[in-house]
Amino acid sequence: MMAIGEGANQAARATLQSMGTNVMQLRTGQQRKGGVSFGFGTITTLKPPDADAIKKEVPGVVDITQEYDGNVRVKFQGQNSSTTLQGCTPNYPTMRNFQIAEGRFFTAAEVRRKAKVCVVGASMKDTLFGNMQPIGKKLRINGQSFTVIGVFRAKGGSGWRNPDDAIYAPVTTVVRRVFGKDYLVGMSIKVASEGQMNNVQDAIDALIRKRHKIQPGEPTDVMIFNQADLLQTAQQQTGIFTMLLAGVAGVSLFVGGIGIMNIMLVTVTERTREIGIRKAIGAKRGDIRNQFLIEAITMSLVGGLLGIALGLLATNLLGTYFGWSMAVTPQSIALSFFFASVVGVLFGVYPAGKASRLNPIDALRYE
Repeated sequence: MMAIGEGANQAARATLQSMGTNVMQLRTGQQRKGGVSFGFGTITTLKPPDADAIKKEVPGVVDITQEYDGNVRVKFQGQNSSTTLQGCTPNYPTMRNFQIAEGRFFTAAEVRRKAKVCVVGASMKDTLFGNMQPIGKKLRINGQSFTVIGVFRAKGGSGWRNPDDAIYAPVTTVVRRVFGKDYLVGMSIKVASEGQMNNVQDAIDALIRKRHKIQPGEPTDVMIFNQADLLQTAQQQTGIFTMLLAGVAGVSLFVGGIGIMNIMLVTVTERTREIGIRKAIGAKRGDIRNQFLIEAITMSLVGGLLGIALGLLATNLLGTYFGWSMAVTPQSIALSFFFASVVGVLFGVYPAGKASRLNPIDALRYE
């Protein structure tokens, strides 16, 4: 159970760390009119010059992307699909840890001239082209013709979006030619080091407030997501999930302890005459108590070792055949073995005490 929780924790951590803990996301906020919210990304004040100003004026900013995304209809021969069109700059793959599987990514020159070229995600390639070679093919995106120049390597789902099921094109092309806008919906900002994240975040917030003429005390029109904060939040959430699974396992330990106690009580009853004989030839109460306590602990430890072996086998099978993310840590094994010992002691004390208190005369007359 703890392997499932720890596996989820490591998977969440790896997803966020794949982008780097020194990367932050800036997204436009939600526009409100008459008390009605129009959703995130509807504010139109974030412009390309803002990205240039952040890179030039904020110390610690190493690189920055410009981004705009929206839903589009894509057609290729008989295939017709709805997907996300992500407009971005040439440094987007490096910032987001994407790798090209076929072809190439677009260049800065293609961004400047608003070229109608695109790179498709791995899932989108399978959906539209199947086994066909996509490089050089023409797609119709919202009625406009785009040339496929590259394919991304499969990256896997992230949150509510699957980056493999998307198409990537120059941000200028997407903003101007496809959607007819003049603003951005987001940026990815790379900071020199993780230790500078908070200072850079404050500096960007102050710069955006100044450029967008937002008065002190008023809410800003952008949201900045610190990658390190997201990582910490994800670890806290998966930690709670792990503790929940550990609680379920704890219930099974309690039930197992009751089973051990019942078995030991039956054993005491069945060996009443033996206890009487031992007491008659000089065994003390402590000797009888220790005998049954050691038996209970031994039963727990042997069961604990078998349980650890079966647990390791189960995690390997689940990880291999079902593709689950499983992670067995030495701490979880040690904790399991410790609790097995504790269960043996706690639930063996009562039967051992009962055996030691038997009257030797009554015990000898038993049966």
